[in-house]
Amino acid sequence: MTSGKLALIAGGGAVPVEVARYLKATDRPYCVLRLKEFAEPELTDHPGYDVGLGDFGFIFSLLAQEACQNICMVGYVRRPDFDTLEHDAGGAAHLPAIQAAGRGGDDSLLRQVAHMFESKGYVIEGAHEANPQLLVGHGLQAGPEPSAKGHDDMVEAIRIANVIGALDIGQAAVVANKITLAVEAQEGTDLMLARISGLSPALKGSLADRKGVLAKVAKPIQDLRLDMPTIGISTVEAVAQAGLCGIVGQVGKLLVVDKTATYATADRLGVFIYGFDDSDSPPR
Repeated sequence: MTSGKLALIAGGGAVPVEVARYLKATDRPYCVLRLKEFAEPELTDHPGYDVGLGDFGFIFSLLAQEACQNICMVGYVRRPDFDTLEHDAGGAAHLPAIQAAGRGGDDSLLRQVAHMFESKGYVIEGAHEANPQLLVGHGLQAGPEPSAKGHDDMVEAIRIANVIGALDIGQAAVVANKITLAVEAQEGTDLMLARISGLSPALKGSLADRKGVLAKVAKPIQDLRLDMPTIGISTVEAVAQAGLCGIVGQVGKLLVVDKTATYATADRLGVFIYGFDDSDSPPR
């Protein structure tokens, strides 16, 4: 159970919006620090401020002014050119360490930013802690019950996704008839799914005969407070277009954006969404 006033540092996308809505609905004290050029317009309806990526001095002054104890960093942010990034005096002090960490990849960069806040006594919360309703539940969440082959593909897809995650390659894999059709690298899930359309019909499913499962799994090195696999309506639509029959994620490690609409889309398109617990035996 989280407590303390929360500063939501909001990038782009729907997750920051859903977190802000939840904070407002549950009467938790909060303010939103809206990252310029990224945060969604709806966030201007919440108490907060517009801040630049390099304005760390301003950010720390706002955190003190608002008496925030906890910080949630969530949403899409395009990696900046640190050499030309506008910043204040606080940014000048912190950006060199952040830039150096960024050479190790996005995970390293995010961990350095989190360390910067933690070193000043702030508590970092994940989106799933600030809004636990975003997490996928256990078992079948939407769509048709998986077939026996669907169950087998689900388990194998999770295994493959865990393997590539351990190598820091990507978060997602697609398996059909226990054959790996695609793994995610730097292109992202949507482009990975688009690649499946070029495969032989003997391997992939079709709109009339769906087969195969997309697994989205967190990498072992990921700090889930800073980054967690996420699905939404567009994911379900892309899975359906690829001729797959379902999506699986691990309980406690997958966010579902706009859950009601996402699950309704899965029901409409005949795509299952399943929350898998590693302590379970493979379902039959």
